[in-house]
Amino acid sequence: MERYGSNKPDTSSDIQLKNITELVAGSDFGVFQGAIDAGGSVRAILAEGCAAMPRKQIDAMVELVKQYQAKGLAWITIQPDGSLKTTLAKFFSEDKLKSIVDFMGGKPGDNIFICADKNKVVFDSLGALRVELARRNNLLDPKVFNFLWVTEFPLLEWSEEDERFYASHHPFTAPMDDDMPLLEAGKDLADVRAKAYDLVLNGYEVGGGSIRIHQREVQDLMFKTLGFSQEEAQLGFGFFLEALKYGTPPHGGIAPGLDRLVMVFTGADSLREVIAFPKVKDSSCPMTNAPSPVVPKQLEELGIRVAE
Repeated sequence: MERYGSNKPDTSSDIQLKNITELVAGSDFGVFQGAIDAGGSVRAILAEGCAAMPRKQIDAMVELVKQYQAKGLAWITIQPDGSLKTTLAKFFSEDKLKSIVDFMGGKPGDNIFICADKNKVVFDSLGALRVELARRNNLLDPKVFNFLWVTEFPLLEWSEEDERFYASHHPFTAPMDDDMPLLEAGKDLADVRAKAYDLVLNGYEVGGGSIRIHQREVQDLMFKTLGFSQEEAQLGFGFFLEALKYGTPPHGGIAPGLDRLVMVFTGADSLREVIAFPKVKDSSCPMTNAPSPVVPKQLEELGIRVAE
């Protein structure tokens, strides 16, 4: 996430995120300082050779990041003569702007795009922007296959709306052994890592899985961490918890996305082009004419009543 802004990065491009929070902290620019004060960050990407990008294209980049909840983008254009053109001129001294350029490794002819917000917003926004910039500059070769494993995902995700943790994958994913003390103490839960893994190809998740919890005490602790009372856990998963008492062996697995693999290998633009019976926008199937009407007897057997 720190490097690519994505947990399924396309590593075909060398464009990477850099954290400039410390460089810009304490400034009079409210957007940056507000994000920092709220526990967020200020990060940037270097777009090499993009100094001549017209304003219309820059505006398109701004609209792109807004889709990921970003409020906007700041940018620093390094002119061919080395001078700087930027939206930040009235908030930062020339020396400070040059320090940002130096930190980013910018040179004449480059552009630097900067986003400030909560970490998730910044990661999502710049992660999408780096891919779009790579696409526009023909840096992504569909004939080159960049596989990678992504491991040690966070076990839990915090919901600000519900003010509680949820399982990032599912509540049966095993935590990393080294992080069990955190789970047992109920502290720094966001730092607990999972024994989960994804196989990524050119920016697409083409497989994923995890090692499962196989000890009753660990599963009990997981349910407790997620806010389940003992009664709720027993009511919903009693059969499973009982089974764990009988010596369930360590186990795990992976689900490969064969359709996505075929899509990438063939250079198709969407899954619809490689799956057998693609659905249209209203989820109907032109091949089988599904969904079709059902007879009252079928509804009665399933205990379904249709409200007119």
